[in-house]
Amino acid sequence: MSKQAPTKKSQMNAVAPKKAKNNGHISGIDNATYTNLMVNQLADASYIHLMENDDKQKLIDSILLALVHIEPKDAIEGQLAAQMVACHNMMMDCMRRAMLKGQTHEGRQENLKYTVKLSRTYAQLVDTLNRHRGKGMQKIIVERVNVEQGGQAIVGAITHTGGGVKEKIKEQPHA
Repeated sequence: MSKQAPTKKSQMNAVAPKKAKNNGHISGIDNATYTNLMVNQLADASYIHLMENDDKQKLIDSILLALVHIEPKDAIEGQLAAQMVACHNMMMDCMRRAMLKGQTHEGRQENLKYTVKLSRTYAQLVDTLNRHRGKGMQKIIVERVNVEQGGQAIVGAITHTGGGVKEKIKEQPHA
């Protein structure tokens, strides 16, 4: 068997867009080495090795812009953001492949199947990120209600709906 020569990966440097104050706004960690590694992993997952040089930089720029807008606050959020971007890029590529001119019915079905799976995975990643950030949690308020023997109570939110103003009759006895 003949061995193929190892392909040299083109490593790109992640330069934070103007919106990002530092690399922490891209990866969740203010460390250039970590951020560059994460962005290069994302680029590799996005078929950067098949692109022309101009397109490679456009891909890197779009990856950086997506990460900046997700605004990861820590390493977990940075990793989730990277997975979200990679998943989105793969999902869009599957959609593109499904719609290629001359695509077979089986090829279209297969790519659409993976599109659906990746779409669900993306939604789960978004949900996980929101839960990590503390969004989407239920708010539960526990209040104490005392009801004496023979008494009645209504438990729940009570709203009064209009009904007008009742006039007080002076002769009415008050208990």
